Amino acid sequence: MPLDHYVTLGRSGLRVSPFALGAMTFGEDPGSAGCSVEEAEKMLDAYLERGGNFIDTANFYTNGHSEKILGDYFRTKDRDRVVLASKFFFNMHPGDPNGGGAGRSAVRKQLEETLRRLGTDYLDLYWLHNWDRNTPVEETMRVLDDLVGSGKVRYIGFSNTPAWVTARAQTMAELNRWTPLIALQAEYSLLARTVEGEVAPMARDLGMALVPWSPLKNGFLSGKYRRDGRVGDSERVKFVGGPGEAEFRVIDVVVEVAEEVGASAAAVSLAWLRQRAGTVVPIIGARRLEHLESNLEEVVLSGEQLRRLDEVCAPELGYPAPLHGELRAMLQFAGATVDGEASTVYPPLLLSDVRY
Repeated sequence: MPLDHYVTLGRSGLRVSPFALGAMTFGEDPGSAGCSVEEAEKMLDAYLERGGNFIDTANFYTNGHSEKILGDYFRTKDRDRVVLASKFFFNMHPGDPNGGGAGRSAVRKQLEETLRRLGTDYLDLYWLHNWDRNTPVEETMRVLDDLVGSGKVRYIGFSNTPAWVTARAQTMAELNRWTPLIALQAEYSLLARTVEGEVAPMARDLGMALVPWSPLKNGFLSGKYRRDGRVGDSERVKFVGGPGEAEFRVIDVVVEVAEEVGASAAAVSLAWLRQRAGTVVPIIGARRLEHLESNLEEVVLSGEQLRRLDEVCAPELGYPAPLHGELRAMLQFAGATVDGEASTVYPPLLLSDVRY
């Protein structure tokens, strides 16, 4: 899908490109697998020139350097034309117990530092990066609502948070008329589908878009990895290792489909995500311009191709997800149907057959 074919993010009026540009790789700080400032600016130029408008970073990416690179870049650009998102949670001040987390003072402090590095007076989207077990979620939601009211934040979202915590937060927002969550970041790819158990259905039901991170699973789905051990990116192998047999079974099918449609394996993997139910906006995190360009190839998969990809990586979901389809059929008492579906697996169920 072209980057200028915008979608609304969740239950909101915020319009974003169908792929976000992730800035986790911006900066060559020690311990990171990032890119130079020059390469980051090339990728930003290419993304924006194609109509892209959704850029995602976090306060601790490359120790704050990612935000600084973006701030320097947009000093000479029209910042108001982009949807700029960042995250809070990780402590940037070792030794300060209130330097991170999701408490009231910590969130405010982290936002001020992020705005300073980005050289802007507001964020379009502010994410909770991880669940803070030690802070009541109502405290986090209340301070985020205050920040939206102040104009320093326009919209809010959660990342890497259990479904029950996110659902509780969204319900609180609805009942208290606080700012609701419009999107949820989670790991999601052909090699990481457990999100389909509870997180993805919850997001659809509660009006949140799903914004997958690591949609190529550490580059495993990029097309670089081959069974003969060859890989075109030695830096990536150094940081994440290589895929095993289970991953290669999926990679093989991805490569087959890529050859059929004449596109890269990365583009096929991203197209599969874009064609999932609901609003799904994958984050593309590249270290080189050529990586970004191969990810942005326009691909539409057929129903048969989607079926093959679905089947080769069907996830084993935890309880109670395996019961959902079974219970749907069991509800068809005395031959009746539920939501227009009749069971061809179970006979009519008597109440006396139910076990508690």
